[in-house]
Amino acid sequence: MKTKIITSTLGATILTTSQLVTALETNGYFRTGIGATDNGGTQECFRLIGAHSKYRLGNECEQYAELAATQNLVEFSDGSKIDIKGMLQLYNQYDQSLTFNGDNGFTRLREIYLEWKNVPFLNGGNFWAGRRYYNRNDIHMTDFFYWNQSGTGFGIDRYKFDDFALSYVFSRKDNAFQENYINRHDLTVQDIQLNDKNTLNGGVSYIDAKNKGLAVTLQLVTSDVLNGKNTVAVQYGEGPGTALSHTGDFHLTRKNKTFRVLDVLDWESDNKIFNGQAQILYQVNRNENTDDTKWFSAGSRTSYVVKEHFKITGEVGYDQISDKNQTYNLSKITIAPTWSLKGTGYNDRPELRLFYTYAFWNDNEQMRRDSVHPDSRFFNTSHGSNIGIQLEHWW
Repeated sequence: MKTKIITSTLGATILTTSQLVTALETNGYFRTGIGATDNGGTQECFRLIGAHSKYRLGNECEQYAELAATQNLVEFSDGSKIDIKGMLQLYNQYDQSLTFNGDNGFTRLREIYLEWKNVPFLNGGNFWAGRRYYNRNDIHMTDFFYWNQSGTGFGIDRYKFDDFALSYVFSRKDNAFQENYINRHDLTVQDIQLNDKNTLNGGVSYIDAKNKGLAVTLQLVTSDVLNGKNTVAVQYGEGPGTALSHTGDFHLTRKNKTFRVLDVLDWESDNKIFNGQAQILYQVNRNENTDDTKWFSAGSRTSYVVKEHFKITGEVGYDQISDKNQTYNLSKITIAPTWSLKGTGYNDRPELRLFYTYAFWNDNEQMRRDSVHPDSRFFNTSHGSNIGIQLEHWW
């Protein structure tokens, strides 16, 4: 009976009160630049082999853009509305012809979905279906999405209760490089206010593959910390859930386990002269058929504001991976005079940067790099540097 009432009400609302809306909203992101190594070749980025991220400042080697548009289709008298959104993703490596396809890069329709917003019988929540970015939690300076529920499927977004919101996602393919369609269920509880400064979020992912997978995330966000916020996340995964932020290898049994803890601080000084981001991360992989590994990462990006639209930004990052026999590490340092047209805050864009980046790594990493990248411009050496210019913007 309840379903019949909802259906009848919805049908009447559509027939009698809906209207087409022509407003088109756009947003996007791009970064573009050029760089060279200290030996004269095209810029080559520094990343510890096996690490899931790298420190980005002065260390990005691609032309990249995300161009998105949202079209409102229908608005209803009950306050809900239906939108369609699409996003085109473009990528091209620095040392390749600018074609955005083939061996040089790619062009993808990364998002295309319908969303019904502020639905009354979802208690003000939203319903969506299609391919979309969703619940993406990242560390900006490493571009590491440690908790990410993007995918192709459908979801109920933020069904509101008195003290929290509940979301559910069903997806079949949650990243562009996933070859097999696998059922994944994500259940998320958000906005649990522990007090006036601390908010708790949590989620469980169940992967219904031949080998079942599980991933659990708890996230604590503390506001008003050094004029910014501090985020702590603890994660655990088994089987295909060991990837934590996406569907992992479905051949893995639940004897394979991953544990990760991280802390990210966004901050700004009282006088707004200094601002930045700092992170520390530790991850352990317990593997059934290979050696266990440990990944440690720590780094910081800090800006000193010289005047209204100019600042000096520096970034230091360290990554280390170890197993029972060997330890591999890489350190990276960047200095970047930066012009910021909008302002000098950490997230103000656009920014135009000149940069110099220097990196060095230990002997174990050098031997591994030489084996994996025999054509590298840093072959048979334990250090290197890049210099270049980059423009980054989002809107």
